[in-house]
Amino acid sequence: MTSGDLEGSIAAAPFLQGISPRHVEILASCACRTHFNEGQVIFRQGETANRFYLIGEGAVELEVATKSGDRRILAGSIGPGGVLGWSWLFPPYEWQFTARASSETSAIFFYATVLREHCEADPSLGFELFKRMAAEMVKRLQSARTRLLESCSGFSPIGGEHSIGAELGLAK
Repeated sequence: MTSGDLEGSIAAAPFLQGISPRHVEILASCACRTHFNEGQVIFRQGETANRFYLIGEGAVELEVATKSGDRRILAGSIGPGGVLGWSWLFPPYEWQFTARASSETSAIFFYATVLREHCEADPSLGFELFKRMAAEMVKRLQSARTRLLESCSGFSPIGGEHSIGAELGLAK
């Protein structure tokens, strides 16, 4: 595989579509392809966050552990075209979740420690990545909020088409 193949995959990724060719080149210099087996832990909550991934094929689940560590809660999942990992952008650079491949998964790995240096040297790259990561964070937080509301109250902010609404006669 050539660096041009990797650059093409990076430029075509939904998360990075429209980013400048110069930025694609920088991203490719910090990237490589990787693969995870079903059930494989990609990173653990509390570990140093020094990378992020663009998911090509497969799926990854995000888990959070209770303080005692005796219970894991599914916080979300990321499928093809999704981005995994934003903790590399914010001090103290520690993972907030544990990521585990829920199926065979291929991804592009970005070494974020080096990428942060590039972002410092080229603020336009840093701003592009920050804007895109922020949009992903908002989507994930909204999804988590919806799941939390549904699990705690039986209420679905989506509407009466869910089973609890149908049981109460709220379905249309």
